[in-house]
Amino acid sequence: MEVVIAAPEELVALAAGAIESLLAAKPAAVLGLATGSSPLGIYDELVRRYQEGRVSFAHARGFLLDEYVGLPADHPERYRNVIEDEIASRVDFAPDAVQGPDGLAEDVAAACARYEAAIAEAGGVDLQILGIGTDGHVGFNEPGSSLASRTRIKTLTDQTRADNARFFDGDVEAVPRHCLTQGLATIMSARHIVLIASGRAKAEAIHHLVEGPVSAMWPATILQHHPHVSVLIDPAAAGRLQLADYFRSTYAAKPAWQGL
Repeated sequence: MEVVIAAPEELVALAAGAIESLLAAKPAAVLGLATGSSPLGIYDELVRRYQEGRVSFAHARGFLLDEYVGLPADHPERYRNVIEDEIASRVDFAPDAVQGPDGLAEDVAAACARYEAAIAEAGGVDLQILGIGTDGHVGFNEPGSSLASRTRIKTLTDQTRADNARFFDGDVEAVPRHCLTQGLATIMSARHIVLIASGRAKAEAIHHLVEGPVSAMWPATILQHHPHVSVLIDPAAAGRLQLADYFRSTYAAKPAWQGL
């Protein structure tokens, strides 16, 4: 696990650079796309690089990390619509190149199985973008989630619904109680994971992710077992790390050409 502590704009440039390099080497790469506040800067930077002609998504595919259950197809907070607005419609993804789990499926178990199969048929995710919840969830894998889980339905905690109420005009009751999410084992199948977080509110979760024991109570800690994870955090999010100085010195000594 590589931990980079830097200003938000540098973190965004690093993440976008990793995606640009991946697509240059593998134009048909498969990207794992997260929603929420954390990845927004990455998407804006990728759009800027696309407009400059530095990167193309024409042959790439994307898979969403999760989706709310029951939101109407045209709801602005349906994650498929959010990703369309934030990145898919702003670059040259081919029609239907970006998929998400079906939050309106009548047979939820079958829909989840189909989604897992679609990811496998695409060859697996090359680079997965992640944020992290204040309680350590990644995707919507809430505390107590199985570390071996695959795409499935989950019930959101009160904390997650309160955190996400800002996207629903502050109305917690408007936030769905259920979601479909890639499981922790699904996420772990990605070849490179880039997790980005900022702000003091994420410091506790980042501490557990990087320095704590692996535990279902802090689901993100499973990433300690992944061979290629880049954790990109600002100084506030790094506020509880005991090894922060070591991570800073390690990154400062890293060759400029190496990337993530």
